[in-house]
Amino acid sequence: MIHQSPDKSPDKGWFVGPWNSSVPVPVGYANAGIDEPHHHAQMFEIYLVAQGTSTAVVNRQAIQLQAGDMLVVEPGETHTFSHSSPDYFHFVIQTPFIPGDKINE
Repeated sequence: MIHQSPDKSPDKGWFVGPWNSSVPVPVGYANAGIDEPHHHAQMFEIYLVAQGTSTAVVNRQAIQLQAGDMLVVEPGETHTFSHSSPDYFHFVIQTPFIPGDKINE
């Protein structure tokens, strides 16, 4: 069993993944919408919004997110977050995990 709580001092981080456990996919979090446009060549990213609101931008299309929403970003789709509410918090899962698959725009 693995149990972790987020360190809310940085804007984002990783709980667990292949680098520190036998869990085959990375599971991370963000407590702010990070404006960092990028895409992945092969990985999917699955965002699970736990709290607050944010605007995700996927292939230049703005998507309003709120608590309870899920967003799946497919390989090759450029994505970022343009802004978020002060109480925003999401979980993110990457699959399949491929080291070095993030390509900054």
